[in-house]
Formats: sequence, structure tokens, C-alpha cells
Amino acid sequence: MKVGILTGGGDCPGLNAVIRAAVKTGIGRHGFEMLGIEDAFHGLVDLGYQSPHGNRWLTEMDVRGIQTRGGTILGTSNRGDPFRYVVKSESGKEIETDISDRVMENMRKMGLGAIISVGGDGSMKIAQRFFEKGMAIVGVPKTIDNDLGATDQTFGFDTAVGIATEAIDRLSDTAASHDRVMLVEVMGRHAGWIALHAGLAGGADAILIPEIPYRIEAIARMIAQRSAAKQKYSIIVVSEGAMPLGGEASIGETRAGAMPRLMGAAQRVAEGLRDYVSADIRVTVLGHIQRGGTPSSFDRNLATRFGRAAAELVAEKGFGRMVSLRGGEIVTMPIADAIMEPKLVDPKSEMVETARAMGTVFGDEK
Repeated sequence: MKVGILTGGGDCPGLNAVIRAAVKTGIGRHGFEMLGIEDAFHGLVDLGYQSPHGNRWLTEMDVRGIQTRGGTILGTSNRGDPFRYVVKSESGKEIETDISDRVMENMRKMGLGAIISVGGDGSMKIAQRFFEKGMAIVGVPKTIDNDLGATDQTFGFDTAVGIATEAIDRLSDTAASHDRVMLVEVMGRHAGWIALHAGLAGGADAILIPEIPYRIEAIARMIAQRSAAKQKYSIIVVSEGAMPLGGEASIGETRAGAMPRLMGAAQRVAEGLRDYVSADIRVTVLGHIQRGGTPSSFDRNLATRFGRAAAELVAEKGFGRMVSLRGGEIVTMPIADAIMEPKLVDPKSEMVETARAMGTVFGDEK
């Protein structure tokens, strides 16, 4: 069987480990021919499409040692949904159109018997729609946000939390030295898992997440109380999707075929605090730093387990299913079930209550 593998959505530490494991298992155990498809579904939309990555048949030598590398050797895209593909109209305006039939036809032309799609919530929704059109496809969940339902954890999350925690540690040193209020913005569009885990690990004084709308007054009161207790600096971790009570997330840009780009969440908090706080306030946005670099050992191992399981799922013809981590074991489930509900932080969860017990505020305190 000829099997294609592609990586979609934002890049993520551990993607190369998935590719390596799927290729080695597919070739070594099942005799598959493994095609690396470039830039998500772009490589199947237009067979003449070329990027520095390129569609190419992968050998075991091609994937040797790549589990240590960040990013993806196949390239990726978050604007490659064939059901909402961006093209230019005759007037030059960007519009969205459904070209999924072309993808199905190109898959047949290339002789591909199955596809392994590695991606987050958006990629899994695309995979489900293609499965409903008759594509033999299996899914591998990835996202640093850890917000994909039906799996205990996605690879990339552990690395992102480690990077964010180190940043908080470093900023705490300079905040203490200069008596500053430091705001650290981390990723997390709809789910505050990175902010919660890194904030708790780094001893943040406030953690602002999408699931718990905040009030500026509550944060300002925390800073004032710390100052009165002669604790002259504060660390506030802000998820990019955090929003004030009764407000909305900070959206900086919206492009055709892509999700709205979030930006400015921490800056909005800083501007709100300046009406209440006299201390020097600084904002650090970690942004894509959280996506890059060497994957942690946990993410390498989880990604490797996922990649191997995906190749086995193809061999079993378990199409329309996604590999998943449940109770420490790798299992599979229908992709349709995996995308039904996102995995969000429960405001009453043990992690949140632990943070509150440590004195961390979430901005909802009255």
C-alpha cells in the first residue's frame, strides 16, 4: 500500500517524531511505501505545487534522528482547508471555495491507499469530512494548546509548558530586581492549559485564562495587597484568549481561510491596570517561541507512540479513527467523537483550586 502522511495547522514540537515512527513502522512492519505530503493538504490540492519541502517518498534513512528536531520536515499550513480553499477571483479578491473533489482525484492519481493526517481540532474536522467523502484516512492529535477532546494529552503541550515556565522563572528575576509588574502572554486560543500549568509551576500571582473571564479591579487589588505586604513585584500569566468579564478575546487580524489571529490580550490587561497601579508594568509575549525548539522527552515518546499506532491503524484499515492517549495507554476512537467537544479547563478543577490555594488569583474574585 502507498500511504501519505501530512502535518496540518500550527507547527508543534514532536511532529517529526510522529513522521519518523509512522514511516519506520509502515515500511519496516507492513511494507508500505510512505509519501511525505508537503504543507498539509496543499500537496494534494495541486500536484504541481512546490515548496522547499516537496512531496517525496520517504525512506527509513530520511527520517533517521529527526525526532530531536522541532517543526516538521514536511512543512505545514493553517490555510490549506480544501473545503474552504482560498483562491483569487477574477477581480483579484480572495474568496473561499470547495476543492475537496480535486484532492480525492489527485489521491487516486498518485495511487495512495490511505492518508495519515497529523493535526489539531481543525485538521481533525477536515479529516472527518474527507472520511465522509470516502477517503481512507486516520488521525493523529497534536496541539500545544492541549484542547483536543478525547485524548488525555496532545504532544507539544509538555514542551510548550516547559518553555513558558522557564520564561516565567526568568521574568520573575527581573521583576523582583526592578519592582515591576510583569505580564507574560502565552498561547491558548480557547483553552488555558498552558497558562494554568506554567503559571502554577512558575508561582504566578495571577493566571488569566479564557474559561474564567477576569475583572481588572480584582487583579489591581491583588497587586495592591502584595505591595502592602512589601512584595513589590507581581507576575501575571495571560492566555492569548483571555477576556474581561462581559468582553471578547483580543483579535488582531482575520484572513480568508484562516482562524482569526489573536493578539494583544496581555497588553489590554496592562493598559487596564495603569488606571489603578503606579508600578512599572511590562509585557512579554512568548508567541511562537512556544512552538519551536527541541521537543521534551515526554513529547518525543508520546509522538512516537502515536506515529506507530497510526501506521498500525492503517494496516488494520481502521479508517475514520484517531489515535488517542487514555489512562496512559494508546487507544483509538472515531474522529467524529474526538471533535465533538473541545477540552477546556474546568474552573472548579483540582488544578485551579490548587492554584487558588497558593494565593494565585484568576481575576474573578469579588
